[in-house]
Amino acid sequence: MLAGGASVAIGTAEAHSTTRRPQARAARGLKASDTAHLHYVSASGSLLYEEGGASGTLPGSMRVHFDVGATFTGSFTIYTRGGTIRGHGTATPHGSGVYESFAGSLVVTGGSGRYAHAHGRAGLYGTFNRDTYGLFVQTTGTLRY
Repeated sequence: MLAGGASVAIGTAEAHSTTRRPQARAARGLKASDTAHLHYVSASGSLLYEEGGASGTLPGSMRVHFDVGATFTGSFTIYTRGGTIRGHGTATPHGSGVYESFAGSLVVTGGSGRYAHAHGRAGLYGTFNRDTYGLFVQTTGTLRY
């Protein structure tokens, strides 16, 4: 008899609980293609800091920290009207001389505002000017947020 009374008490407590269960949120998908013309701001050894305007599906401005080594690696933040998008990427340089092309991929890891839950992958292409440290970047991929 005691066991039956205990289960009623537990069931009643669960029914009156104010704890909310997490709700699923549908992710939005966006096929994006963007271009950025970045200029040199500063450097620390082979780590460069660049910024500039971005145009395309997600227009705004962009800031990049990247390491110019045998492989280009770096992190980025895109500033749009709806919020920011953050991530990192890696690319392999091709050729030699003043202008060096590169190809690789990037991963979106988060953001703020509308893009607080952003994630995705994209192709990463462009050219790097070794005289001015100017960077031209093209990306194409899918962003989920």
